[in-house]
Amino acid sequence: MSYQPIENYGVIGDLHTVALVGLNGSIDWHCPPRFDSPSVFAKILDDEKGGHFRISPTIDGVRHKQLYWPDTNVLITRFLSPDGVGEVIDFMPVGLEAGAPGRHQIIRIVRVVRGAMTFRMQCSPAFDYARGEHETEIIEGGAVFHTVDIDLALSSSHPTRLDGSGVVSELTLTADSNETAVFTFGRVSGADLTHFAVDGKRAQELLEHTVSYWRTWLSQCTYRGRWREMVHRSALVLKLLTYEPTGAIVASPTTSLPEGIGGERNWDYRYTWIRDAAFTLYGLLRVGFTEEAAQFMNWLDARCHEPNPDGSLQIMYGIDGAHELTEETLDHLDGYRSSRPVRIGNGAFGQLQLDIYGELLDSVYLYNKYGSPISYDLWQHLRRLVNWVCDHWKLTDEGIWEVRGGQRHFVYSKLMCWVALDRGLRLADKRSFPAERDRWMKVRDEIYEEIMQNGWSEDRQAFVQSYGSDALDASNLMMPLVFFLSPTDPRALSTLDATLRGPAEGGLVSNSLVYRYNTRETDDGLSGEEGTFNICTFWLVEALTRAGRTDRRRLEQARMMFEQMLGYANHLGLYAEETGNSGEALGNFPQAFTHLGIISAAFNLDRALGARD
Repeated sequence: MSYQPIENYGVIGDLHTVALVGLNGSIDWHCPPRFDSPSVFAKILDDEKGGHFRISPTIDGVRHKQLYWPDTNVLITRFLSPDGVGEVIDFMPVGLEAGAPGRHQIIRIVRVVRGAMTFRMQCSPAFDYARGEHETEIIEGGAVFHTVDIDLALSSSHPTRLDGSGVVSELTLTADSNETAVFTFGRVSGADLTHFAVDGKRAQELLEHTVSYWRTWLSQCTYRGRWREMVHRSALVLKLLTYEPTGAIVASPTTSLPEGIGGERNWDYRYTWIRDAAFTLYGLLRVGFTEEAAQFMNWLDARCHEPNPDGSLQIMYGIDGAHELTEETLDHLDGYRSSRPVRIGNGAFGQLQLDIYGELLDSVYLYNKYGSPISYDLWQHLRRLVNWVCDHWKLTDEGIWEVRGGQRHFVYSKLMCWVALDRGLRLADKRSFPAERDRWMKVRDEIYEEIMQNGWSEDRQAFVQSYGSDALDASNLMMPLVFFLSPTDPRALSTLDATLRGPAEGGLVSNSLVYRYNTRETDDGLSGEEGTFNICTFWLVEALTRAGRTDRRRLEQARMMFEQMLGYANHLGLYAEETGNSGEALGNFPQAFTHLGIISAAFNLDRALGARD
């Protein structure tokens, strides 16, 4: 088996962790019991020793299709041949009480809907990112995989046999018999599958329960615009990436899927970034998911109570609020298509990124406006953070893109420091909270004037990445989005036009897709190139949308760009972090930031277009 394209995967989950299921019926990524746990299946990071759980036909020449049960995260992988049509229904039950059969398990239902088909099931776990030893015990009803730290079990409706350190089974099903096979995989205590195994009847009950859960949840969505199907899928993805016990949303459920094949731009995204807060809350609130927004707000509130000794916040935290995210490399793994190193943990947690305070204050401002009024106690923590920004905004930092080439005066970082002061003032006035208003207003104005003086390039006629630089940066498209500039301000429009040029002409746009910056013009401390950054494309759509309120041509350009970008989703409507030169998915997958961008852009573009045309 060779590596599947990243875009060949679907995702299922239970609000604690996920599994990636390929078009070939193989689960190639799964970290139980939570997103940031060590992997058990990691074939996507090492084709030979990463571990996988595959169910697929034994014959060659089979065509593959994959789809979600409508309005759910229940995945169907279909195999089509001249002799028969079979399918595997994959899901992880949600909404079950503690201890209920099926909770925190992967359930795989195999059936044939036309003719006959023989399947081979192969379950070959590789614990602790393929570093851990395990023993396999064949027992009645399946197998148990024993390790020092955890026991996982596979229950099977068909006999299994040893295959190396894993197990295999072969089964022939026919449409006439209406027989199904059921396999479940998950954590077990001891070697008794009595309360673990799920038979065909229970599997069907759990399937119906899970379908009902997702449809009921999605019915809260208030978006009724032109792109409802894509917005719904994006909302379902964001819910899947939510860690239910704390309300945190991971940036992505995977680690080290490369931003460039064979390159070193491989990072662990199974954590929660403060930066994503404003986008997350805005996206959730705009389409009616107030409960999820409130849960995430509680997670943010808790982080505000845990400042560093100097009063600052980290840029990211663990899903349970953990502060230490020590980065290490797994040199024994080959990496996706030999893209090394494979990293776990993320050393950027110790970086200084001044932009996070603007994003945090903006998210709280939005929640106070569209969700629920914030408490006085939270305000006191935010007040201290705003004062911290007043004291430290002049520092250099690593910036939004977490560069590893040294600190600079990044324009976006200064912009978001301005946002922190501005939203702090707005909150204080809106709620009549006590605040150092005179100081905040003075610093806010000082930041504004410095950005205009040092962040603007007369030569480029655009805002640039950092002071003294000539490089463009897509993050500056946020200026009109955060109300720093009017969307029709000549400098905003000039920056927009400069960005819209092709890379050969100094711009960042290639066939409607946007690079975050030109790696040949700026030193980010890393070698190699990367694809276009999907969230940046949606930022450009929003900037054009706002500019289009007085210029219909730009609004139509925004719509065309948005429609073209939708064409780069995979067959299930999912996006990775980046899009490569051939339209392939690059980077961790699926990416929360990208799907938040879809929701926000679809909401604002649809509103700007007005009534259906």
